[in-house]
Amino acid sequence: MGVKLLDRLRARLGGYAPLKLAVVAALVGLFVGAGVLAGTSAGLAWTNTEQFCIGCHEMKDNVYAEFKGTIHDTNRSGVRATCSDCHVPKEIGPKLVRKVHATWELYGAITGKIDTKEKFEKHRLEMAQRVWTSMKETDSRECRNCHTRDAMSKDLQSAKAQARHAKGVAEGKTCIDCHFGIAHTEPDGPGPQDLPAVANR
Repeated sequence: MGVKLLDRLRARLGGYAPLKLAVVAALVGLFVGAGVLAGTSAGLAWTNTEQFCIGCHEMKDNVYAEFKGTIHDTNRSGVRATCSDCHVPKEIGPKLVRKVHATWELYGAITGKIDTKEKFEKHRLEMAQRVWTSMKETDSRECRNCHTRDAMSKDLQSAKAQARHAKGVAEGKTCIDCHFGIAHTEPDGPGPQDLPAVANR
């Protein structure tokens, strides 16, 4: 049956010039490609919204509840960070890699790995260390989406902050080594500064 269908298709298209067929195929490919690209772009944008991130109770009742009222949620300047600002890269390549990794997180949510407060707390350190490790590997890339060293005014920092920043830079530390537990409850156990150093960031 498949051979007959192919023969019929060849017979029908045989009356058209190869150039016309190529143009039609190219146009169809262009429209299909544009549709896939638009759909992918819309999907990436939707999965970066705060509403998507807190769509499951595991996130809404735990980390989002902890985030509310922190300096990243509400502050004197009115600049607010959402989940994706801190947890999703802006560049398309790293963003796509992060989205693929996130599918495993969805699997954990579907299977009920952290569906109760007790289970969430049991895995809190493991989840935090995964984020800290990623941030150390990228030199706290997501922090730098908003905070840049060049834009920091030393004059507006206390002498203690200036000294600590200078020491951190000299020792090859990154933002997350010192600035953690500021948007979410800090887990019991070792912090990011106790994780292995990342070479050649």
